[in-house]
Amino acid sequence: MKIIPLYLPQFHTIPENDEWWGKGFTEWVNVRDAKPLFEGHNQPRVPLNNNYYDLSDIETLKWQCRIAKEYGIYGFCMYHYWFNGHLLLEKPMEMLLAHPEIDIKYCISWANHDWTDAWKASNRQPKVLIAHNFDDEKDWVDHFNYLLPFFKDPRYMTENNKPLMVIYIPNIIRKLKKMLDVWSQMARDNGFDGLTFIYQSAASSFDNSWDHSLFDYGVEMNPGYVGLANRQKNSSFFPKLMKYSHEIKRFLHIRRSLLPQKKITEVSKADYDYTWQRILELRPLSNAPKMIPCAFTDWDNTPRHKERGYLYQGVSPDKFKSYFKQLIDNTKNFYDTDMIFVFAWNEWAEGGYLEPDEKNGFAFLEAIKECLSEE
Repeated sequence: MKIIPLYLPQFHTIPENDEWWGKGFTEWVNVRDAKPLFEGHNQPRVPLNNNYYDLSDIETLKWQCRIAKEYGIYGFCMYHYWFNGHLLLEKPMEMLLAHPEIDIKYCISWANHDWTDAWKASNRQPKVLIAHNFDDEKDWVDHFNYLLPFFKDPRYMTENNKPLMVIYIPNIIRKLKKMLDVWSQMARDNGFDGLTFIYQSAASSFDNSWDHSLFDYGVEMNPGYVGLANRQKNSSFFPKLMKYSHEIKRFLHIRRSLLPQKKITEVSKADYDYTWQRILELRPLSNAPKMIPCAFTDWDNTPRHKERGYLYQGVSPDKFKSYFKQLIDNTKNFYDTDMIFVFAWNEWAEGGYLEPDEKNGFAFLEAIKECLSEE
């Protein structure tokens, strides 16, 4: 099995984050500032040996890749931020390309959502910090040409001579088919047989207003995916709700800004075991591309959202190991892929990480290694 965690490059300073969030901001600011919101709340999360690393340091990247390989990780799916030629947080990916001696596979997920200040916009419409113009056809060419050196890297993940290209939310790209056709032809012009297109957003899976068949795979991006799957199963209104989800979110933000604000006193909580049991009941969608299963280690986004956050209770590495082993079995028996995505390698401010921390050490990575050794 190819175990592919999502990799967040948000742990080094950039001028834009200095401007938007304050001088020296990285994701570690949210992680360190987190407070326990109730008795027994596992906050703040502390990396093992206080390793609040800097991803602009090549030694950090080498350490990450070394321990990932040691514990059976096939490679990283690295988030990539491209806003019509304006790159953000590109340094770790570019450093990896520049150091071919680092032994790790990888692919790219274009996180093609706008950046907003929604973390702090509790009672108003979030402000857009930087946005996309997906209709700029010249930009498609420029974007592909930026990605091409990564596709040509021998370490880059391919399937049938087609580099994997993940797009987080494809259904917000108005001329999606035309853009994918351009990229596929450019890939063929450069010696590939096309691209392997994968969509990632959980909401994209259940939005029937766009053509899923343009993609080779979709990701069951858990824990969000299984929540939406359960809602769809229990509501005939759900497909219409997903079609207009962006408009509904916008309406709710406006409504909250006009009404008196009621203080939220307790964070939302869900049950880890129940959620994993629902994940293990999932089967590939019949009206979609081939689906890639996705595990999650944990989820707690209160470092970003405070009392407006959401978390899972009952998390432990032993439970994760048991559920992950079953997910491997499900993948073999029901899915047309040998890939399993994992949320996440280092989403510290959302509670999803495989990297070692002070509470559990390397236990989540050890769980993956042990499950793979038992195959």
